[in-house]
Amino acid sequence: MTPNDLFKVVLFKIRRDNKYKPGLAWFCIFALFWITLLLYAGGFTTSIEAGMAFLDWPLSNGSINPTGWTEDRDMRAEHSHRLLGMKIGILSIILVIWTQIREDRRWVRRIALILLLMVIFQGCLGGARVVFDQFNIHSESNFIAQSFAIIHACGAQVILCLLVTLSLVCSRHWIERNGGLKESAPSSVGWAGLIACITLFMAIIFGAIIRHADIGLAISTFPYSTWEGNWLPVNWNWAVSINFAHRVSALLASITILFFIGNIWKISRISPTLGWLSILPLLLLLLQLFLGATVTWSRIHEHAATAHMLNGAFLLASCWMLTFLSMRLSPPFFIPYKSSKLAT
Repeated sequence: MTPNDLFKVVLFKIRRDNKYKPGLAWFCIFALFWITLLLYAGGFTTSIEAGMAFLDWPLSNGSINPTGWTEDRDMRAEHSHRLLGMKIGILSIILVIWTQIREDRRWVRRIALILLLMVIFQGCLGGARVVFDQFNIHSESNFIAQSFAIIHACGAQVILCLLVTLSLVCSRHWIERNGGLKESAPSSVGWAGLIACITLFMAIIFGAIIRHADIGLAISTFPYSTWEGNWLPVNWNWAVSINFAHRVSALLASITILFFIGNIWKISRISPTLGWLSILPLLLLLLQLFLGATVTWSRIHEHAATAHMLNGAFLLASCWMLTFLSMRLSPPFFIPYKSSKLAT
């Protein structure tokens, strides 16, 4: 039998189905591990202002392996971020191929494809941030590059949520155990989750603006807005307004997240799994508030700022995971999970 004949036999035996695939499920978890490293590398690069350690893109100083990049902290942070981004791109390609070959659920295959497209778009945004920096285009302001950087930061959150979604729908719990749901959940739970995710994402956007515009200490006290103990700033400008908007949006996000968790606890008899999982965003929320305060108290310590960003991403991902689970069999939401008819 020739290699070509063997390939045809193997390909003929491969069939799409909607059964649990341990390899695919664990590969999604593997990708989640690497995207966590990518998020940390990107956040740390921003925290130490090393985004322009290399003035070129996609190469670094004209090379895939630039000389001395492991010895200089700024170069090490930025180049590690680029290499990890490339790795996530490769993992996304594998996920698309894997799901196209083996996954019968069309909507799952589409999620994998959207993930890959978002990763490509994210890479282009990161490149645009470098190419259009004022050092390269010789402009008076860096508004264009900062705008790309802010969108790039927010896009990373979307990619994380997409990968969490793919990991969830490929898990044994989703496919064989109906996500832990004993009966349909009220649609109010899904709506509460969506509202929580939206308000949290708004806080993340303001946080990204603060980080990339380097205005984190426009309000230099916490929890008050002035050293005299005023809740509202006395002197307003653009930087102060963005900082205050971040604090207000964080407060709103905290309220909506707690409201969402409360709704989940009300239906814990329907889904004990959701009840237990809701402890995760609650703990992450408390940690996020502490880290936010620490960033101000430490005068924006690089590790505190990076941890605040990374924990915010985890908080959003956990809220989205619970929202997606609660929307699964809740009118007017309907997320199919197993049947071939539903999968298409």
